[in-house]
Amino acid sequence: QVQLVESGGGLVQAGGSLRLSCAASGPTISRYGLAWFRQAPGKEREFVAGMSGSGGRTSYADSVKGRFTISRDNAKNTVHLQMNSLKPEDTAVYYCAADTSGTWYVVTRQYEYDYWGQGTQVTVSS
Repeated sequence: QVQLVESGGGLVQAGGSLRLSCAASGPTISRYGLAWFRQAPGKEREFVAGMSGSGGRTSYADSVKGRFTISRDNAKNTVHLQMNSLKPEDTAVYYCAADTSGTWYVVTRQYEYDYWGQGTQVTVSS
């Protein structure tokens, strides 16, 4: 059983940066696919960024390409999301997720993820 706990959310002005962290307890997540999703008020949860379980591949939503970077720290069993040049439309609750299948490709469909964190709020003011 993996437990994921996000941190690092908050209020930031447009153009600013935040770094989200997701700490995993339980088994090592070094070979798990990992991803960040977000859900804005009144909208469905959407894929933001992901990393494959093997091969180190990454994938990003078009809306965040060039601004967000996903990374993992296997020594700390943690995944990060560095968010730069934030925009008001980035305002959402951000969730991290883990996929135990360890695929070589990045999984972008929510239903394929086995574990989820509780979410952390990111608010970007204009």
